[in-house]
Amino acid sequence: MAADCHSPACSASQREEARRFLDDYDPLGDDSALEKQNSAAPTARSDRTTPIPKAQLATLCAVRLVDPIAFTQIFPYVNEMMERLHLTQDHSKIGFYSGLVESSFAIAQVVSIYQWARLSDTIGRRPVVLLGIFGIGLATLFMGVSTTLAGVILARCLGGFFSGNIAVIHSVLGEITDSTNQSIAFPLYGLCWPLGAIIGPLMGGLLSNPATKFPQWFDVELFRRYPYLLPCLAAAAIAFAGCTYGYFYLGETHPNLQPRKKENIPMSERRDGSFEKPSEPASVQQLLKIPVVRALCLSGAGLSFIATGFDVTFVLFCYTSLPQGGLAFNVRSPALYSYSRSHSISPTHQLPPSHPQATQIGYALSISGLISILLQLFVMPLVLRRVDHARMYNFCMGLWPFCFVLLPGLNVLARWGALDEAVGTLAPATRAGVWIGIGVILSIARTAALAFSVSMILVKDSAPNPASLGVTNGIAQFAMCLSRSFSPAFASSVLAFSIGHDFVLLRYLWVLVMTTICFLGTTLSRRIAEGMRQSAGPHPR
Repeated sequence: MAADCHSPACSASQREEARRFLDDYDPLGDDSALEKQNSAAPTARSDRTTPIPKAQLATLCAVRLVDPIAFTQIFPYVNEMMERLHLTQDHSKIGFYSGLVESSFAIAQVVSIYQWARLSDTIGRRPVVLLGIFGIGLATLFMGVSTTLAGVILARCLGGFFSGNIAVIHSVLGEITDSTNQSIAFPLYGLCWPLGAIIGPLMGGLLSNPATKFPQWFDVELFRRYPYLLPCLAAAAIAFAGCTYGYFYLGETHPNLQPRKKENIPMSERRDGSFEKPSEPASVQQLLKIPVVRALCLSGAGLSFIATGFDVTFVLFCYTSLPQGGLAFNVRSPALYSYSRSHSISPTHQLPPSHPQATQIGYALSISGLISILLQLFVMPLVLRRVDHARMYNFCMGLWPFCFVLLPGLNVLARWGALDEAVGTLAPATRAGVWIGIGVILSIARTAALAFSVSMILVKDSAPNPASLGVTNGIAQFAMCLSRSFSPAFASSVLAFSIGHDFVLLRYLWVLVMTTICFLGTTLSRRIAEGMRQSAGPHPR
């Protein structure tokens, strides 16, 4: 055909058609010219969006809400609970026991997370998810009736153990979505953690000590004896409701454990037939030999360390007095009180609970949650459809250094317009400027935290075969949880060492240390794109 079109008798339309054919033809590509021409048609299959299984996605979101609610509802009253156990007469040591309780949850989750992921590759995703949610409910109930330190720690260990199924839930999300609909499903799923992290502390603060707060309804022997049973009951009820909902609406998604129906195999359609032949899950050693998987684990650990470190640093920075370099927010805010006592930091000032500063940290954390929800709803879907995922991940990681570098500027601004540095009283204009600065910094931090959602997509795309998705998610989440388990102690210790020094370099040592770690995390994130290029071939992007 091409030879004929070089003849003088060949019409202009024929030459144009031949030119388009040669331009479209790529002898090294995976698609033929005909396939490329078909893909350019308005009704092409690549332009269609695969319908999202709404019942499955709604179930996953309900299940995902359970974990943050059960985890965070203890924050407002954990220190009071430790005091009621009469563990020590030294109130400065209460924070040690509170930290021990919280560390037990993180350690149990780290130990179990890979085992749950591996088990789901054997018996299926559905039973592991349901068992995990049911176990979280039981562990939360057990904590509500615990009257000894050993009982509380055991309950938190059980909660962390069953929360290790988070990697399996991520795998289910990856298996019910594909590249055409993940920009909608992943942001909706990403809403669950910030929403649960808002509901949990509110529930714990409102429902604890119900016999005293609501005597007309709860002044009975049960709630007088167990003052923290009601918030645990509420959290457990949500867990059991999620488990029941999942029992009826959550189907099995593991590609090798689904009924084989030739007329309806949606996963094989979305992944070009890769699910038609069952494949064996890869081992950890095999997965870690894949450059992109190795890069995702390392970068994920860095991301989790930085994000958790910022959350701790921000709260403690707000609590620190103005002369020591903070914002002098008050310790009587439940969320701030939990953080400060958990890290054994003594109050620098005390105000009555009705003082306006007593709720400032609560406002700041609420702003953070609201920003996160808005970003997931309105920004994330648009960006996921238009921006390369590895590039977006790198961009988000590159924002973390600014979060730490800008924080000391709030102290400089506050001290410049302070009416009384001792108690942190600010002029109205200065207070407005400080809150604008807080909003800007939290907006940057929540934008940077979108890297968590992007990471889930990258892990899904990087699994060497469908059967290995659970294990891949398992080792990625293991790396994240491991770094998260010691990040709070590290960040709070560096900040506690830095505050109060007159020498500028020592006073802002925490900024230097955390910013350096952020730059290291950004360097690790760049390896993901390199790893994807090296790993190209075994599975579609």
